[in-house]
Amino acid sequence: MAESSLLERLDGIDARFEEVSTLITDPAVISDMKRYVRLTREYSELEKLIKATNRYKNALDDIDGAKQILESESDEELRVMAQEELAAAQALLPELEEEIKLLLIPADPEDGKNAIVEIRAGTGGDEAAIFAGDLFKMYCRYCEHKGWSASVTSANEGAAGGYKEIVMAVSGANVYGTLKYESGVHRVQRVRATETQGRVHTSAATVAVLPEAQPFDVEINEGEIKWDTFRSGGAGGQNVNKVESGVRLRYMWRNPNTGETEEILIECTETRDQPKNKERALSRLRTFIYDKEHQKYIDDIASRRKTMVSTGDRSAKIRTYNYPQGRITDHRINYTIYNLQAFVDGDIQDCIDHLIVAENAEKLKATTL
Repeated sequence: MAESSLLERLDGIDARFEEVSTLITDPAVISDMKRYVRLTREYSELEKLIKATNRYKNALDDIDGAKQILESESDEELRVMAQEELAAAQALLPELEEEIKLLLIPADPEDGKNAIVEIRAGTGGDEAAIFAGDLFKMYCRYCEHKGWSASVTSANEGAAGGYKEIVMAVSGANVYGTLKYESGVHRVQRVRATETQGRVHTSAATVAVLPEAQPFDVEINEGEIKWDTFRSGGAGGQNVNKVESGVRLRYMWRNPNTGETEEILIECTETRDQPKNKERALSRLRTFIYDKEHQKYIDDIASRRKTMVSTGDRSAKIRTYNYPQGRITDHRINYTIYNLQAFVDGDIQDCIDHLIVAENAEKLKATTL
C-alpha cells in the first residue's frame, strides 16, 4: 500500500530529530559555526516533517477507527458520524502525502540565506534605466510587505532617471528562497515619456539574485586585500566630500573550478563611515566569490530539476510588463494577470506562489521517474 511505503521512508526520522535536537545544544557544535548552521537548518526541516508525519498518522488512525465503528456498530447516529469522519480523513490523506513527499526532497541549502539583488538596465537606453528604477521600487515595496530589511550597496543613476545599475542587500526570513524566482530578464512594453506619437517601445532590465555569503562560506586571506580610500562624490553634505569615507578593495582570487586567477575590484560609498564601508565591501567580496565557486552546484541543481523556474539563468526572458494592456505575463509558467499597477507597487507574492507550486510539481515528478 502507498501508506506503508511512505511510512517506511519516514522510518528513523524521529530518532534523527532527537539526535539533532541534542547536538545543537552541544557547546562543541555551537563553537563550530558552519556545523551549527547546517544542523539548525536540518532541525527546522525535520521539525516540519515530524509535524506533517504526525498529522498523517493521525489521519490513518482516524480511518481505521471509523472503519471499525462501521463494521461493529449498529447505532445509526454513530455510523453517520463515523462515515463523516472516514470521508474527511480519506480526503485529507492525499494532501498530507504530497506535503510529506515535498518535505522529503532535500531543500536547497541556500534558501534560508539573505540575498544580494542586482538590477541592471538592458536594451532600451534611458527607458531601460527608468525601468530598472521601477523594478528597484517594486522590490523595495515587496520587502516592506514581507517585513524584510533592504539597503542599497551601490548605484549608478541613469541620465534620464532610474538606474543603469543598482545593487541592494536584503535580509530576513527565507529571502533568497523567495527572491531567487526573480532572476532573469524582465521586459517592459510602454510609451516612453519622450514619445510624441504614442508608439509603444520595448525595453529590458536584468535581475540577478545571489545568496549572501557568510564569513564561514568562503576563505579569504584579508592580509592580501589591497585597500584604497577616496572622497565620495555627490550630494550628502560637507562630510561626504571632505572625508575619505569611500573604500576600494582589490583582491587576487584563484577560481578553484578553472584554476585561473583574476583581480576582483569592489567599491563601496554607501555610508559616511569608512569602517562600515569596509565591512560592506568585504561582504560583497565574500558574496562574489561564493557565487563564482558555487556556480557548478547551481548548474547541477538546475539540470536535476529539469526546470527553468528558478535556475537563476540571467539570459532567460522571464516576464513581460505590458503597460498599454495593464498586463503582467510570466513566461516560465504562462501566468498572466491584468493588475499591473498593483504588481509594480510590490504585490508580487501571488506570482511567486505560482512559481513555487510549478517548481514543486517538477520536484515531485522527478522523484517518481
